[in-house]
Amino acid sequence: MKSLGNRLAFFAVPLALAGCMNSSLAPQSSFTLLDGSARTTADLKGKVALINFWATSCTTCVAEMPMLVATFEKFRGRGYETIAVAMHYDPPAYVVKFAQTRQLPFSVVIDNTGAVAKSWGDVKVTPTTFLVNKRGEIVKRFVGKPDFAELHQLIDQLLSES
Repeated sequence: MKSLGNRLAFFAVPLALAGCMNSSLAPQSSFTLLDGSARTTADLKGKVALINFWATSCTTCVAEMPMLVATFEKFRGRGYETIAVAMHYDPPAYVVKFAQTRQLPFSVVIDNTGAVAKSWGDVKVTPTTFLVNKRGEIVKRFVGKPDFAELHQLIDQLLSES
């Protein structure tokens, strides 16, 4: 019998390949931020946006968060946004505490009903990250921790587009 690790590795290859998708429009979504304000994908038009689905119980998510912060800080002045969407099963108190103690500088959302994850292709695996261009098209999907050097190059390229 194969170990769980081997079985998970078997599934990782197709998931990694799913990151090589053609551009498609980002779904119309409404995000309720921790402060109670609301944003929509329409609000992101004209900006390059990273939408990150994560959970406080996901060790890879927690480990990549400082890199997401650094990426946000590097590009924020050029029209770059990050929205971190906590999964529906994540206890809201954990998400709030995480965002506060780590002083996350970008928008944090709790997907209480799972509707946001469902609208973005029924996201179940964390972390799953989408990079959206200024026209509202998804140009890259990362399942697992992104290669941040590649991500930074892509963000820089997308920000320089008119």
